[in-house]
Amino acid sequence: MSDAGPSTMNVDTPNPENMTSRDYYADSYAHFGIHEEMLKDSVRTGAYRNAILNNAALFKGKTVLDVGCGTGILSMFAAKAGAKHVVGIDMSNIIDQAQKIIKANGFEDTITLVKGKLEEVELPIKEFDIIISEWMGYFLLYESMLDTVLVARDKYLKPGGLLFPDEATIYVAAIEDMDYKEEKINFWDNVYGFDYSCIKDIALREPLVDTVELKAVVTDPCLIKHIDLNIVKKEDLTFKSPFTLKATRDDYVHAFLAWFDISFNGCRVPVKFSTGPHAKYTHWKQTVFYTPDTLAVTVGDEITGELSCAPNARNPRDLDISISYKGPTDVQPTTMQYKMS
Repeated sequence: MSDAGPSTMNVDTPNPENMTSRDYYADSYAHFGIHEEMLKDSVRTGAYRNAILNNAALFKGKTVLDVGCGTGILSMFAAKAGAKHVVGIDMSNIIDQAQKIIKANGFEDTITLVKGKLEEVELPIKEFDIIISEWMGYFLLYESMLDTVLVARDKYLKPGGLLFPDEATIYVAAIEDMDYKEEKINFWDNVYGFDYSCIKDIALREPLVDTVELKAVVTDPCLIKHIDLNIVKKEDLTFKSPFTLKATRDDYVHAFLAWFDISFNGCRVPVKFSTGPHAKYTHWKQTVFYTPDTLAVTVGDEITGELSCAPNARNPRDLDISISYKGPTDVQPTTMQYKMS
C-alpha cells in the first residue's frame, strides 16, 4: 500500500424508501447498544485480544483485513500488535463512528476503513497476510457473516495466510427443562379456558436463544459439525449430521441444546473459547430446540437422531433446521422442523 493517509471509503447508503430487509439488517448494526453488548462480552472480546496481542510476532509488519469491523476494536488490536496496515470493512453506519474512534486512539495512519459490502467494493490493498473477523451468530450460523469471510479468504488472503479464528465446532446435547417448557410452550394449551394450541405448534418450531444451566443437561454432548475455515466451502454450511446422546442420569428430556466452540489454532499461542452451558456466559448464550413429546431416559440410554441445517431459501441469513430423533423406547423417529428467523 502507498504511504497515503487512511480514509473512509464510502459506498452510498440506501435511501430509506428503497431499503431492503438486508439493508435494514445492516443498518441495525449501527445502533451502539448492539456493539456495547458485544464489547462487554469479555469471553468474546478477550479471546480476540489474547489471540492477537499474545501472537504479536505474527502481526508485526503484516497487512490485516478485518471483515465486519464494527467499532474497530479488532482492527485496533491488530494495529497495536504491530501490523503494517489494517483495512476494516463494514456495511453498517457504525463505521462512521469507528472512524472517529480510530482517530481518537491515534491509529489513523495504520487503519483504513471501508464502508460497503465486501463482495461489491474495491479494497485499497489487494492481498492480505491475515484476515480477522468476528462473524459468528446464534447457533454459530444464524445471521453469521461466514459467507462473506469465505469470499474474503478466496479473494484477498495470500497463500499461506492466516485466519483469526480458523476453527469452529457445533455441539448438541439433551436437557431437562419442564418448568420453562410449561411456561413457554404448554401455556398455549389453555389460555383463560380457550384452546390456543395452534400457536403452540408455532412456538415449538421457533428455537429459543437463552442461557441454560449445566445441571439441566442430562446427556453427554455430541459433536455435529466441525468447520475448518481454511478449507470450508459455502456449500459445506448446508449439512446433515447424525448424533447419539448417552444419558448421564435418570431423568426426562424436554429439548435439545446446541452451542459452539471457537479456536484460534493458526497462532503460536492458541486461544479457544466455548459458548456452552459449562462455560462462562457469552452473548451468544445457547440455542434450545423444544420437542413436542417428553422422553424418559435412564443412565446409559441413548437418543439417536440426525440434525440438518440449511440457509432459508428466501432469506439466506435465516436457518431451516430439522431434527429427527428416537428415544430408547421409540420404534419410529420423530421429526421436527425449526426455523431461526
